[in-house]
Amino acid sequence: MEKVILISIDGMRPDGFLACKNPFAEEMMRISSYTLKGKTVFPSVTLPCHMSMFHSVPPERHGITTNLYIPFARPLNGLFEQLKLFRKNSAMYYGWEPLRDVSRPESLKFSAYLNSYAEDKTDASLTDLAMERIEKSKPDFVFLYMVETDEKGGHDHGWMSPEYLDCISAALDNVKRVWEAFGDEYTIVVTADHGGHDRSHGTHMPEDMTIPMFFIGKRFEAGKVLENVSILDIAPTIADVMSILPAPEWEGNSLA
Repeated sequence: MEKVILISIDGMRPDGFLACKNPFAEEMMRISSYTLKGKTVFPSVTLPCHMSMFHSVPPERHGITTNLYIPFARPLNGLFEQLKLFRKNSAMYYGWEPLRDVSRPESLKFSAYLNSYAEDKTDASLTDLAMERIEKSKPDFVFLYMVETDEKGGHDHGWMSPEYLDCISAALDNVKRVWEAFGDEYTIVVTADHGGHDRSHGTHMPEDMTIPMFFIGKRFEAGKVLENVSILDIAPTIADVMSILPAPEWEGNSLA
């Protein structure tokens, strides 16, 4: 059974990933199976996209269409709940408080939240916390969510602004730290939830709907370009890598 670290970089556009000029961006494409043409769901908004990432169904099925959580009309297990069903330990480190609802109560063994406007370099601090926990406890699954690319980059300064690109580069520095420390022990999945344009997102525009996705580990061919990949494929892929069954309602496909 493989262990997995899932890293979500909020609002990271594929062209921003390339334009930030971080040397590790090229390395990520070399060591992973990846796409720069992945598709997210509509509305291309943070909570609906993450609900689809973890539950492998579009918003019209899980019912979350804004950043306000409402209970599912037809409940289904997400990735965290499915992992708990198979007695796996999960951890979550996040910098945007509403994201707590991607997991149900008692689905997590470890978690930490930091307010991104309460301190500088929140993403780096969350990465530190996640790495400390991995080193100490070796959770089966770790979700690390970085918010600064979206909040402090895109919304505050505009998508593709120098500040936005700097936030992507800083996020990739954190990804590199995780990979260097735990890439031999864990499969690492790196994705965005949505893109953005001007100082917003949520539309059908390609800039909002297109995301990069990277799968690094023994089950994935290095340097392979993936086609027709959706954010709905993330949960089934992680379940496959971790040798657990997907929830029967999931609509995505395993890429492993």
